[in-house]
Amino acid sequence: MIALISLLMVILISIIIVRIGAVALEMTGLSREMATFQAQSAFSGTGFTTSESEYVVSHPVRRRIIRILIFVGNAGIASAMATLVLTFVGQTREEATIRAMWLVIGLFMIYLFARSKMVDRGMRWLIKRALERFTSLKIYDYEQILGLSKGYSIGEFKIKERSWLENKTLRELKLDEEGVIVLAIYRKIGDKEQFIGAPNGDTMIIRGDTLICYGPEDAIKNLSQRLRGKKGDMQHEKAVKEEKIRKEKEEKELKELEKESKKKGKE
Repeated sequence: MIALISLLMVILISIIIVRIGAVALEMTGLSREMATFQAQSAFSGTGFTTSESEYVVSHPVRRRIIRILIFVGNAGIASAMATLVLTFVGQTREEATIRAMWLVIGLFMIYLFARSKMVDRGMRWLIKRALERFTSLKIYDYEQILGLSKGYSIGEFKIKERSWLENKTLRELKLDEEGVIVLAIYRKIGDKEQFIGAPNGDTMIIRGDTLICYGPEDAIKNLSQRLRGKKGDMQHEKAVKEEKIRKEKEEKELKELEKESKKKGKE
C-alpha cells in the first residue's frame, strides 16, 4: 500500500512541478498556452521538437527553466515507473485488483484536483508570489499592458506580391496615422532569417518580409490584405479617418472620466 501512495504522491508532485514551470515560463513573457505546453513537453520529454522550441530555448532564463524541468522530469518518470511496478509485484490477484481500484480512484481525484479552476487560481497565485520573492523573475500581464482585450492586437503577416506596403519606407507608409506600429520585421536573406527590431522610418519594406505590428485589430487585418494602387491609397485614407475618429472618442471618454474623478474628489 505504501508503494501505491508513493506512486500517487509522485504523480501529484509532478503535476505541481509542471505547473510551477509553466508559471515561470509565463513570467518570462510566453503566453499561458505556450508556457503550459512547453512545460509539459519538457517534463515528459515528448513533443519538445516543435517550431516553438527554438524560440523558447534561445532565451537564457527560459532555457534554464526547461533544463530543470527535463532533469526533474526524468527522475519523476523513473520514480513513477519503479513505484508502479512495486505496487503490483508479489501481490495476489485479489490484492492486485484492490490496488488497481484504489489507483484508479486516486488518479481520478488527482485529475479533479488538476482540473479545478479554484485550485488553479490558488496555485498560480502562490507560485507567482514565491517566484517573485525567491527568484529574479517578474510577472507581466501582457494582455493587460498591451490592451489586447480592449480592441488592440499584435498581428503578424507576410508581404506578398502587389502588397500596398511593398517597396516603401515606413516613413512613406505613415502607418502611425492609422494607429499601427511596426514592432519588428523578419527578413529572409539567403538561407538565414534576419530580425529587425524596432525598425526606423528609413526601413524599406520588401516582398517576403514578415511584419509584426501592434494596433487596432481591424486596422492590422485590413493592412495585411491591402493591395497597391488607387484602391489601396483610398483604403489608407479611410483608415486614417477611422483612426482619427477613434482617437477623438478615446479622448472624449478620458475627459469624461477625469471630470467624474474631480467631481467625486470634491464630494
